[in-house]
Parts: sequence; C-alpha cells; structure tokens
Amino acid sequence: MIEHSPSVEARICIIGDSMIQCEGSWTISNLAALDHVLHTFHWPVVSELVWDTMKITAMDTGGAVLLHRTLTKLRNEGRRVSVQGLRPDFGELLQMVSSNWSRIDAVKASKSRALSQFEQWVSQKVRQTVTAMAFVGECTVEVFRAITNPSLIRWRAMFHSLELDGFLALPITGLLAFLMGVVIAYQGAEQLQRFGANIFVVDLVGISFLREIGPLIVAILVAGRSGSAYAAEFGTMKVTEEFDAIRTLGLSPIQLLVLPRVCGLVIAVPLLTVYADVLGVFGGALVAFNRLDLSLTEFLSRFEEWVALRHFLIGIGKAPFFAMIIAVVGCYQGFQIRGNVDDVGLRTTISVVQSIFLVIVFDAMCSIVFSWWNI
Repeated sequence: MIEHSPSVEARICIIGDSMIQCEGSWTISNLAALDHVLHTFHWPVVSELVWDTMKITAMDTGGAVLLHRTLTKLRNEGRRVSVQGLRPDFGELLQMVSSNWSRIDAVKASKSRALSQFEQWVSQKVRQTVTAMAFVGECTVEVFRAITNPSLIRWRAMFHSLELDGFLALPITGLLAFLMGVVIAYQGAEQLQRFGANIFVVDLVGISFLREIGPLIVAILVAGRSGSAYAAEFGTMKVTEEFDAIRTLGLSPIQLLVLPRVCGLVIAVPLLTVYADVLGVFGGALVAFNRLDLSLTEFLSRFEEWVALRHFLIGIGKAPFFAMIIAVVGCYQGFQIRGNVDDVGLRTTISVVQSIFLVIVFDAMCSIVFSWWNI
C-alpha cells in the first residue's frame, strides 16, 4: 500500500493495483495540501480506477470541486473512473459541482484573463518607463554636450522657440496672473476684514504668489500651450517620416529639434514667472486698495518688509525644472507616435496631462523638502 498524507485530517492512498482510498476531512482547511498531493500523485498505470470514498468524514464545496476536477482529469486521460461508498449528502454536493462545472470554468477563465491583462498592463508600463528614462538620458547627454560645446546649439531655432513660447505667451500669462492675484486678494480680504487684519493681505498675496501660484500658473499655461505644440509638431513629423530623413542624413533629432526647444523653454519660463509675479501682486494691490482701503504705498512698504526674498528665489528656482519637465514630456510624446494620424491627438492630450501632473508632483516634493529644511 502506497500512502500520501498531507495532514492527519485528510489523506489519499493506493490500495492494490487500481483502488484509490480517500480518508478524512476534505474541507477548505486541508484543500491546499490535498491539491499539492493530487498534482504530484503517481497514479497506477491501469485503465480503470475505483475511488473508495467511504472513509471521507467531511466534505465542503472546496473538497467537492477538488474531487470532481481530479476525476475529470483522469477521465480525460482515457481512464474509466468510478466512485463508491460516498455518503448521499456528499454525493449531492459532488453532483451540484458537476452540474455547475462549466460556470466554474468560466469564472476561472475570467480570473485568468484578468490576471493576464494585469500582467500585460504592468509589462507595458515597465517598457514605457524604460523608454522614457532612455529618452531623458539622451536629452541629458545632449544638454551637457551643448554646455561644453555651445556651437552644437542651433541658436536661431532656440531664439525662435523663445519667441513662440515666451514672448507670444505674455498676453495670456499676464491676464491670468493678474486675475489670479485679484481672486486671491479678494477672497483673503473677505476673511481678514472680520478680524481687522487687513494689512495681512499683503503677506497672503506676496508669499503665495511668489512662492507657489506664479510658477504653477506659468507652468500649466506653458504645458497646455507649448508642450502640446511640441507633441503635435513632432508627431506630425513622425507620421510624415521626417525623422527618418534626419537620421538618414546622419543627424540627431534630439540635438536638432529637442535641444533648442528645451533651452528656449528653460529661458522663457523663469522670465514669464517674473512677469506673472509682478502682475499678480499688482492685481492683489488693486483689490487691497479698493476693498481694504490699503494704499499702494502701504502695500509696497509691507511687501518689502515682510515678504522675504527667499520666497521669490524659491519660485524662480523651480521654474527651470518645470520648463525641462514640460519640454521633455512634450517632445517624448511626439517621438512615441507610430505612423497613425489619430495617435497625434491622443499623444498631444497625454503630453499636457503628464506635464501638469509631473510639475505638480515636483512642486509638492519641493514643498516637503523646503519644509524639512525650514525654508
């Protein structure tokens, strides 16, 4: 007699040449051990097997599923399998599992498909991350090469990018910054008037705008205006195979197209941030004058005394990093288009969403670090 015993509660053994004896409790608590034993069990090399289940003392749905699956597997291998000695209530449970086996298989297949889809999604995201990091690495190499050898920079293209992304963005940036300054000052005035703390509207507008709101407004505007343009422009070039022509000529598309835009945006965004800071604070000063009877002289005096220079420097310091994120993401998404015109719109949208998301994440990380450093 060959015996396999996963636990003292349930076991399966071979008696003679063709009889399989099942004993103990075939319940969920013993299911894992039983399943392992059945997967590694050495079945007798005979065409007919008899399962003696008389000594099974307990069985639940899990045990019935395991028993039915094993019997089905043996029958599919061409063996004749019969079951004897099974208690009537256990037999009814096994019959119920057998009649619903197709539905159980469907659920298992659905779970398998869901797992496969999840694995494919993870694999896709890993590949995209590796590709993105490789693109960032190439851009970084080109930037350092340009720093050590400025002749590699296409100055005319860079100044053209500076004009499109900086100078032409002045009207919309100034208007939005001015309105945001008005809104912040107006909402702050509503609360500060209740406590007779009108003068603190200067701190509210100055610190919040110079440190956070000004750079973020500019970054979001540039992401929607310039980052999307980069993705659409490069995507169209990819569809028309202009990148292939550039590579055929022995030129680097990153050095030729990406580098001037990155450099132009790194210069433009800090300048736009200063411009937005001035107009935003000016909008706040107008509201303070109209709502709180705070003269421009008092506003500027308080601003100079209580709004530290470090707030302005922090905001300006983040602007070049915002610019690099926007430029690299926009260019990267344009490079990812694969010859499909419909993909241009999709990648353009993705470039805007990813740019804004990464800018806000970077800004949040900076806020946490500055808080640790008490800056």
